[in-house]
Amino acid sequence: MKFAKRMSRLGTETAYAVAADAAAYAEKGNKVYAFHLGDINISTPPNIVAACKKYLDEGKTGYCPAAGIKPLREAMAAEINRTHGTDYTWENVSIQSGGKPIIGKFLMTVMEEGDEVLYPSPGYPIYESQVDFFGGVRKPYIYKEDDKGFSMDMDHFKSLISPRTVAFVYNNYQNPMGVCSSPEEMKELAELAVKNDWIVLSDEAYFDLVYEGQPQSIVSLPGMKERTVILYTFSKKYSMTGWRLGAAIGPKEVIDKINKINTNDEACTTHFIQWAGIEALKGDLAYCDKLVETLKERRDVCIETLVDCPGIRVHVPKATFYLFVNVTEAMVKMGITKYEEFRLHMLEKTGVSFCTREHFGAVLPGETDKYIRFAYSGIEVPQIREGLTKFKEYIKTYF
Repeated sequence: MKFAKRMSRLGTETAYAVAADAAAYAEKGNKVYAFHLGDINISTPPNIVAACKKYLDEGKTGYCPAAGIKPLREAMAAEINRTHGTDYTWENVSIQSGGKPIIGKFLMTVMEEGDEVLYPSPGYPIYESQVDFFGGVRKPYIYKEDDKGFSMDMDHFKSLISPRTVAFVYNNYQNPMGVCSSPEEMKELAELAVKNDWIVLSDEAYFDLVYEGQPQSIVSLPGMKERTVILYTFSKKYSMTGWRLGAAIGPKEVIDKINKINTNDEACTTHFIQWAGIEALKGDLAYCDKLVETLKERRDVCIETLVDCPGIRVHVPKATFYLFVNVTEAMVKMGITKYEEFRLHMLEKTGVSFCTREHFGAVLPGETDKYIRFAYSGIEVPQIREGLTKFKEYIKTYF
């Protein structure tokens, strides 16, 4: 059977392969400490679940507009205006089956084959996969590490800019690093976008999961609202990962084209789930505050447990629910050079399952430091402490 050549360019989320390895290890009777997937083991708020049941009983089970039901689009615009200081209307909103579809639809809308797209590396791997799939040219920008944590390497970022650069994917409150742009960094990025006439995808999946201060979106800066598409997802803020509900918010002329893709793709996002989404947006904000408190407690236990572990460097993330840990020295001491060998070795010896830098875009030429990612969104405090203590004590045997 012959397949289209473009399929060879389509990547995946290899974190699911890590989950399969962890499951196989558990099936042998071993205990697994699951730090690999960014799922949330906190239930969806009961008012949202009740709303879903109510609208199912009311028969909200048929087709609906490809762009989404108007009441949800209105509620979504109102929410973004409240948090971002914008003035969107319902016509600036396209409802999606989760946040992920927005990446591909954005690129289909704004990028021609051969155009260059700036995206973060390490970063969410679907950026790279979709740029490749639609025939774009990869322009991964990098981060640098110092004693204070991670920040964008602005010199490297600027070196990537060319007349063929058309789009910039920006994931502030970033997966896998948990890094936040400073106001100065965000301002500089916005000025570059305006100067070079880029259209921007602002991936705000973790916008509400910030531990210090108030979150800021690049869309709020001068000249950015008319060139930015916001990727919004209900997955994180409302613990609705499996519900598959999200939204693209941006200039009407872009949103209209995304809506046209909706018509050709999924027809519409599940009807009754959209009505439940209205309940989420209009519900009690205390739930989100409690979620952040829970995640912060888990973060702090992770840091407390790992801070004196030899051979690693760990920074306190200001957002998301990930630790991006430098394990360069530990791997050298263990005589391990390959990420997969280290990952599988630590699973076998400690039961701790995690992703590595290789799961977040292709490793770039010149990278020498080694990193792994711990997701603490789906694991309770006692298991965090127990698993990371085993991880630390095993590494100590090499020092």
